Amino acid sequence: MLRVRNLDAYYNKAKILNDVNLEVGEGEVVAILGPNGAGKTTLLKSVCGLVDVKGEIYLNGEKITNLKPHERIRMGISICPEGRRLFPNMSVEDNLLLGAIFNGNYKENLKYVFNLFPRLEERRKQLAKTMSGGEQQMLAIARALMSEPSLLLLDEPSMGLAPIVIESIAEALKRIKKDLGVSMLIVEQNVHLAFEVADKAYVLVKGEIVRQGSVDELQDLEEDYFEV
Repeated sequence: MLRVRNLDAYYNKAKILNDVNLEVGEGEVVAILGPNGAGKTTLLKSVCGLVDVKGEIYLNGEKITNLKPHERIRMGISICPEGRRLFPNMSVEDNLLLGAIFNGNYKENLKYVFNLFPRLEERRKQLAKTMSGGEQQMLAIARALMSEPSLLLLDEPSMGLAPIVIESIAEALKRIKKDLGVSMLIVEQNVHLAFEVADKAYVLVKGEIVRQGSVDELQDLEEDYFEV
């Protein structure tokens, strides 16, 4: 599905990622863990084509390193970004339809995400800016699904949410994996959420992968990795 090889990433001339290697298999959920400033968001942006990189990125065996972001979307990559990035003055339904801009099968997808998040259907005509943080996160995930991605990228989906809402998000992600077989790459600082939904994880510190393995193999992660 996704292979990243010897990846370096830069903001201007500052090197943020150093020789990163990772894989996400078909239908696999992979977590990227690490402290603030480790480069986790930069890694997701690298996969989306939003930062300058050196190295190689492959999707389903095809090299995508030099493709534009919209070309990667057409190939099946979708992102639920940090901060949600919704259109606040548009309705829930209109935000969702924007997510389906490259996909004509929007009616079936709309039906699926409303079933996944019934609260969104109840509020389909409500403006995004009037929703709670948890509801906005549900909307951001649902919008990312509207393009029928084969690879879903999620950046800190639990950020700022109450524990009960985080649990709802975890259950939704597990259902997405079961129902759709979508591969996922999830950036998280909430280790409990990551371990609940992921098959394996990578630990990123100061731009480098310092540990990797199955969720069971990483149960002894040191707290130092997650200090701010």
